[in-house]
Amino acid sequence: MGRAVTILVASVSLTAACGTGRVEPQAKPGGRSFTVAAAGDILIHPELVEQAAKDAEETGEGEAGLDFRPLLAGVKPVISKADLAICHMETPVGKPEGPFEGYPEFLVPPQILTAIKDVGYDTCSTASNHTYDHGMTGVRNTLDAMDELGLGHTGSARTPEEAKKINIRDVNGVKVAHLSYSWESFVHPTPEGKRWILNKTSSEGIRKAEARAREKGAEVVILSVHWGAEYYNEPSTSQLQLAQWISDETGIDLVIGHHSHVVQPIQKVNGTWVAYSLGNQVARHSSPSGITEEGAIGWFEFRETADGWDVSARYRTTLVEVPPEVQPGEKLPDGTVVDHRVSDVRSVLDEPGDLSEERLSRYRLAEERTSGFLYNRGAPGGDGLKSLPVGE
Repeated sequence: MGRAVTILVASVSLTAACGTGRVEPQAKPGGRSFTVAAAGDILIHPELVEQAAKDAEETGEGEAGLDFRPLLAGVKPVISKADLAICHMETPVGKPEGPFEGYPEFLVPPQILTAIKDVGYDTCSTASNHTYDHGMTGVRNTLDAMDELGLGHTGSARTPEEAKKINIRDVNGVKVAHLSYSWESFVHPTPEGKRWILNKTSSEGIRKAEARAREKGAEVVILSVHWGAEYYNEPSTSQLQLAQWISDETGIDLVIGHHSHVVQPIQKVNGTWVAYSLGNQVARHSSPSGITEEGAIGWFEFRETADGWDVSARYRTTLVEVPPEVQPGEKLPDGTVVDHRVSDVRSVLDEPGDLSEERLSRYRLAEERTSGFLYNRGAPGGDGLKSLPVGE
């Protein structure tokens, strides 16, 4: 009997220590709160430009014969609900009439930025290995177009003075800073003497940027970082090491990862949520692999407590539907995907309408596989990562 009681007490103590249930921090009377939505890479391949031209013909809208809004409309109900929505603009933009280029030296239509703004994004990270694909002209065109639309940006700069500025936004009465860093392309590195064009990842650079943000009144600091290896669903050693350093040595409140083009885990590292990679928000790789079309929207709720900010994490799975290549005169079965579209998987599964069983099974696969990748470092335990239900 005594041994049983001892085991029971030890078991209860171990359960509490391991945190199988999330311990709620003490709420601050009158405390503020806000939500953040962040999604994966926006990578416009030539097939998506063709889709935008087709959609412009059907909508009669857009600019210079391109309308990207139908492509992204499926995620608008989620993104537009967030108090702060953050995108990752992977590539430089050109002029509305073109010419445009795909991989490896991207130059994409600026009309995509109009769609990004329409979906509900407030600001974007612009530091990536493609930032300097078209030199200073590409950087300038991109940031000029964002400014014209009222779309915030961080990670690249047109002048040394701009590079020192911190993107701070007022979100529900909270000053939130957004930083963006990346490794630099070996093909098109920024020139010596102008490394200020791109925020190149370094621990010292990140530390100093956070300090400047705090000096300017930032109460919350969010970091977007372009890192890791492409097409791997597990974070690399360097990602794990940098995430640990950020959580140990800085006060950064949230880390949003990009570059792998596939979903990687979301994990709480020493109290700091790290989304190692949210996959692609929209892309159309030359050889779609399935996992490159699956992405995630990270949904983070910040609540002010007596001890600072408590952050909870949820997610919503996304899927880029890719139509099959059609030969001249070929007739496709009813219900076949005919357009590139970014879909909110949960919404489709909850209200499938008349979708075929084949298409529904594709959505189920995306939901199950993405959840598996996101949970792969233990987040569904005491950390409390959950799927975001429709309607919340």
